[in-house]
Amino acid sequence: MPAPSPSAPPHLPVARQPIWTASGRLHGHEYLYRSSAGLPAGVDRWSARLQDGATSAVLTALFHDRQPPGDALAFVNVTRSFLVRELPLPASAGRLVLEVVESVAADPRVLDGLGRLRAAGYRIALDDFVASRDQRAMLRYADYVKIDCRDLEAGGEELVAVARRHGARLVAERVSSSALRARCLDLGFGLLQGDALGRAVTLTL
Repeated sequence: MPAPSPSAPPHLPVARQPIWTASGRLHGHEYLYRSSAGLPAGVDRWSARLQDGATSAVLTALFHDRQPPGDALAFVNVTRSFLVRELPLPASAGRLVLEVVESVAADPRVLDGLGRLRAAGYRIALDDFVASRDQRAMLRYADYVKIDCRDLEAGGEELVAVARRHGARLVAERVSSSALRARCLDLGFGLLQGDALGRAVTLTL
């Protein structure tokens, strides 16, 4: 599949899924790449170059000449290229949360980039946290740590304890039932995302 163009125009389809507080208040949305037909594209299985293009397309659609709609935070998956200045981010942090995908290695340039971006006002989230060595090295820069509910089966309370070690806010992903929601709340998650709370809806911005 050809890479999305980093200079793609706005008005592209993206999906938006809400992230809620434990009390039911909207905290943010995750914005996800969609194909030109508005369908999921399996971006996490793409090469690094193609993932770069997908992130560029989402950022262009959201921040071309405005902030995203509403006033909630905007979580966007980002690859290594955006952390080390190989590809541009919006000039102003605004409401943007940089959601570092799980394939990013914590090499010195990435760690320097995370420190620089956080100092510039960007919020940092670690996606699909499983407490890998690279993710542990990035924890001190994280404002948010996102844990897939499927990974709780293996990691449980120990995984949650590692994730909150540096004070990040915990986000439960793929909350697919009321039982999972209750379990995540019992484990201390303050933010929740998943089909049981609101499906991803494709928009044209």
